[in-house]
Amino acid sequence: MASSLSKADVERLLAEPSAQARAEVAGKLGRDIDSPALTESELRTAQDIVRIMAKDVEVTVRGALSRSLRRAVRLPRDVALSLASDVEAVALPILSDSLVLTDDDLIEMVRRGSTLKQAAIAGRPDVSEPVSAALVTGGDETVVTVLMRNAGARVSEQSLSLAIDRFADSDTVKESIVRRESLPITVTERLVVMVSDRLREHLVVHHKLSPALATEIVLQTRERATLDLSSGIGGAHLDELVAQMYRSGRLTPTLVLRALCIGDMAFFEAAIATMAAVPVENARILIHDAGGKGFAAVYEKSGLSPDLFPAFRAATDVIDSTRFDGEPRDMERFRARVITRMLTQFEEFDPDDLDYLVAKLGDVLTPA
Repeated sequence: MASSLSKADVERLLAEPSAQARAEVAGKLGRDIDSPALTESELRTAQDIVRIMAKDVEVTVRGALSRSLRRAVRLPRDVALSLASDVEAVALPILSDSLVLTDDDLIEMVRRGSTLKQAAIAGRPDVSEPVSAALVTGGDETVVTVLMRNAGARVSEQSLSLAIDRFADSDTVKESIVRRESLPITVTERLVVMVSDRLREHLVVHHKLSPALATEIVLQTRERATLDLSSGIGGAHLDELVAQMYRSGRLTPTLVLRALCIGDMAFFEAAIATMAAVPVENARILIHDAGGKGFAAVYEKSGLSPDLFPAFRAATDVIDSTRFDGEPRDMERFRARVITRMLTQFEEFDPDDLDYLVAKLGDVLTPA
């Protein structure tokens, strides 16, 4: 053969059949069998040798054969199936990489394979939707996590939904789904009520959600933080969230306005700073400028509509002049003051914004 496996190797294999010698020959077969220099006769000889060695009694020999042939495209399919059905030490390289195995082969291996074998299939560079479906149906938490983290795995909407159903209590599986590159909107909207605040933020920034739902998720997350009268998540994390939302087109004027409706000044300051491309501390000073000129200047630089400025001005005035008394429902009373001031000073609201403000006003005035 015009290849790395010589006639001497074959003679050695026949004359001195120690496990070590056979393993060394097996290691050469992977480089040899796909060589374009092989004649048809030499290829048949190499494949015959592979078939013999795939039945070797020594696991070390079969394992060396599997590792060397894991990416061989001229590996006989019957040998690939034999190696894939072997013990894990032999099967895993073939299951992880072999292109000889068909989807039907892989699905059958999933159905009767161990967790390690299923995980090897789940981590393949390319996993089709039918194979993914079999893994989601038959795999455990570890297997499904490997699948969802695999960027080369194509997973249908139905399989994603089944994974959520099967592993609703698994934070690991849910996070691995959330962090996939793309998700159907139906899956995204199921996940928003099942995951942590940090993962909700990831869904808002990286996946498709209706504008109204995206807004509500952000505000609900921020509102929980604001209820303790602190600065919420604050700091670098808040700046990062706002910057990501701005880059993805989710930092809308309506969202910023609604944030003020719940008294979230920290979010508003970060949003203005991001849109105006100024440091947050500078934006904070300008927003709270007693003369009002600083706020007008940074607002204009932010690119927000001049028509909305009176509403933002009214809201910030209320926030700056309000002190919480610590009595029951003081946060609700504060929000009522903000919204009432905006409604009395600004008549040109978009109908959707007006509906929102009126509904919010009704919420905060309704006894708990």
